[in-house]
Amino acid sequence: MDTRLGGEVIVVGGGVIGLTTAVVLAERGLRVRVWTRDPVERTTSAVAGALWWPYHIEPKVTARAWALRSLEVYEKLAERPEATGVRLVHGVLGETDPADVESWTAGRLTGLRRATAHEYGAGTGVRARLPLIDMSTYLPWLRERLLRAGGTVEERTVTDLAEADAPVVVNCTGLGARELAADPSVRPVRGQLVVVENPGVDTWLGSTAPDGTMAHFFPQPGRLLLGGTAQDDDWSLEPDPTVAEAIVRRCAALRPEIAGARILEHRVGLRPARDAVRLERAELPDGRVVVHHYGHGGAGVTVAWGCADEAAELVLSAASR
Repeated sequence: MDTRLGGEVIVVGGGVIGLTTAVVLAERGLRVRVWTRDPVERTTSAVAGALWWPYHIEPKVTARAWALRSLEVYEKLAERPEATGVRLVHGVLGETDPADVESWTAGRLTGLRRATAHEYGAGTGVRARLPLIDMSTYLPWLRERLLRAGGTVEERTVTDLAEADAPVVVNCTGLGARELAADPSVRPVRGQLVVVENPGVDTWLGSTAPDGTMAHFFPQPGRLLLGGTAQDDDWSLEPDPTVAEAIVRRCAALRPEIAGARILEHRVGLRPARDAVRLERAELPDGRVVVHHYGHGGAGVTVAWGCADEAAELVLSAASR
């Protein structure tokens, strides 16, 4: 490896994109430090319902490849759900035609079929068995995997990427890239969830009504996550009681037993949206390499492993310049 790279990298950002990228780099033999403003348990990623599904992000063709690579990893991790938090769970995505899914998954999803009227009576839907990830288990597991590979995690606030004292810096700061990368195209898409006691729901479901309102629920160990919202350019992290009531009402319309479930918690997260994911190599003012890796919106979990591989290639190629 080129001595200018020195095998040392700082990844700024400790969400699912930052941690996954750090794991891939560390397992390829680099000395990796993660700088994160918040503990991994309090990052935006920790709020996610975390179903693997092909969210529409750009660049579309590349994102599909990232998603399929990530699916391969999650299927393997689902062999140890207690340790990783990854399970393969059946569910229905409404307002979706199986042919549209088959057109890009190329047979990678086992058991994919049209949902029956009993499974989804609100219209056309797709039933599939997909990775569903308990982020309260998965994020700490990722951190431990990084530590086992020789990486470190440090909680610190970064106001300038130049503060990172390594030959290569990887910018996985999500919304923070508005300031750290001077990129105003990164914007928040606010998501609100209601966490309730699970009244016996063991499948996930996602639905979008004709007026664009969404309803989804994800069974996680000991609880059921209800959503959701996608409010553009809304920076509020405070749960809105009116929005919460509407979320429960929409979910209960699909599964009536949800209506009486005891509420355990309210969650809000800001998805770091951008017209297209930024994954490219650039330079800091002092000439050091920076790999920008942000703007995944709500698809961070879906594409994490695929785009982490690509980010790692950009880092490693810096040694051969």
